[in-house]
Amino acid sequence: MATRTKRAVFGCLVTVLAAAAPGLADNLLITGGTIVNAEGSQRADIRVRGEQIVEVGALEPKDGERVLDATGQLVLPGGVDPHVHLAPIRDIFTFADDFESGSRAALAGGITTVGEMAFPHEGELPIATLERERVLIEAQSIADVFVHTTVVEPSEAAIAGVEALVEAGQPSIKVFMNFETFESQEPGFLRLIERAGALGIRIAIHCEDIHIMAHVVNALEAEGKTSATHYPASRPIFSEEVATQRAMAIAEMTGASLYVVHLSSARALNAVTAVRKRLPVFVETRPIYLHLTEERYRGPDAGLFVGQPPIRGAADQRALWEGIAAGTVDTVATDHAPWTRAEKLDPANTIRHPRPGVNNLQVMLPMLFSEGVAGGKITRERFVAVTSTNAAKLFGLYPRKGAIAPGSDADLAVWDPRETRTIRDADALSRTGFSIYSGTEVTGWPVLTLRRGAIVYENGKVVADAGSGKLISRQPIGRSGAD
Repeated sequence: MATRTKRAVFGCLVTVLAAAAPGLADNLLITGGTIVNAEGSQRADIRVRGEQIVEVGALEPKDGERVLDATGQLVLPGGVDPHVHLAPIRDIFTFADDFESGSRAALAGGITTVGEMAFPHEGELPIATLERERVLIEAQSIADVFVHTTVVEPSEAAIAGVEALVEAGQPSIKVFMNFETFESQEPGFLRLIERAGALGIRIAIHCEDIHIMAHVVNALEAEGKTSATHYPASRPIFSEEVATQRAMAIAEMTGASLYVVHLSSARALNAVTAVRKRLPVFVETRPIYLHLTEERYRGPDAGLFVGQPPIRGAADQRALWEGIAAGTVDTVATDHAPWTRAEKLDPANTIRHPRPGVNNLQVMLPMLFSEGVAGGKITRERFVAVTSTNAAKLFGLYPRKGAIAPGSDADLAVWDPRETRTIRDADALSRTGFSIYSGTEVTGWPVLTLRRGAIVYENGKVVADAGSGKLISRQPIGRSGAD
C-alpha cells in the first residue's frame, strides 16, 4: 500500500496516494464539501477517474486515490465563459492576451472553459476561420475552448459554409448589428440567420443600431466632444433598445435562436423578456454592467471603462441583477477583451475609434460571488447557473460541462466562500498587468481548480502547460447536449 502524505492547500487537507504530476488527470476523491449545482446543493463526496466524475455521494477512499478534504468549502462546476477574445482580430486588433495567458487568468478565477469569438480574414469561409483558431488553441490553451465563428460578410459561400461548422462540432456563429455591413447587406444576413437556425446553430448577436450611433457621433464630433467622457452619449440606450427589438423580430421571422451578447440596459432586457415565452431568445450580460455605473466616465481614467455598449446607470444595473435572480438574464460572460492601461488611455482613442473592452477572466466569478451571493442578491445556485450551467446548455456542452454529476468532465472549482482578498494589479495573470477593479475587497475565491480531472490551479499558481486545453466538440440545438 502506498504511503500517505498530507499537506494543506488553502485550508483544504490533501491526502496523497501516488498523485499524478501537476496538470495531469488523477484518481481523486474530494470529500466533505458542499456541491453546488444549478438545481440545488448537497453535502457529498466526488470521485474522479481520469478526466471524468464517476461517483457522487457518501464515498470511502480507495487505494491509489488522492484525497482532498474540502470540509467547509463549496465545490462548484468549473465556470463556462461563453464570450472571450483571445486571438487577433484581422490586422485591426491584437490583444494583450492569447489563449495561454487568458487561460491562466481564467483558471485562477475558477473558469475552465471559454467560448472564443473567432473573426474571419477577408474572404475567408467559416470553416477556414475555425481551423485557423484550432491551431492556436491546440498550441496555446490551458483551459478548454469552444468557438463561435463570426460572419461579417454574408456571401452565398459563407451562408452555405455554416453547415461545415455543425459537422466540425462548433455550431454557433456571431453577427454584428453595429457593423455597417449588417445594414448594407441585411437580406444576406437574414438568409444567413435563417439557414443557421435551420441547422441548429445558435446565433450570438451584438445589438446596437449603427445609423443611430453614427448620427449621434457626428453631432458630438461637431461639438468637439470626442473623448471617453462622452462615450456613453455616443452609444445611447435607445440605440441598444431599438436594435434588440429588431433582433427579436428577426428571431420571429426566421425561427432562429438568438443569444443577445453583453446586454447593458433595462430597456433592452425588457425587449427580450417581452417575447421570450414564445421565441428561443437568450440574454448575456457582463461584469462591468453589474459592478460599475456610468459615473466612471467622469474621471481622468474614463478610457479604462470603454466597452460596447457603455456602462449604464444605477437603474439599469439593478434591472440586470434582478434579471439574474429571476432568470431573465441567462449568462454572465466576461467579453474579455484585454488591452494594456496605456492602450486604453491612448489619447488617439476617440468615441468613433475607441479600444473597447476590458480584462475580466481572473476576477469575474469572485466579483459576482462577492456582490451576488455574499451580498444577498442571488442564490449560490443561480450563481452556478449563470456562470456555468446555462452557457453549457445553450452551446451544446451540457452535461459534459456545467454540472457535477457522474459522466460529466471533472471541471471543478473548490471555493472558499469566506476568504476575503483585495484585488491588486500585482496579482493579475492577464498580460494587461492591471484590473479595473483594483482595490476592491472581494469575498469568495477559488482555492483549487480542476480541468478534466487535472489539478490546474493550486497554491495560487497555474500548474498546467500550454496546449493541454482542448477544443471541445458540441451538439447543435435539438440534439443531446444542446438546450
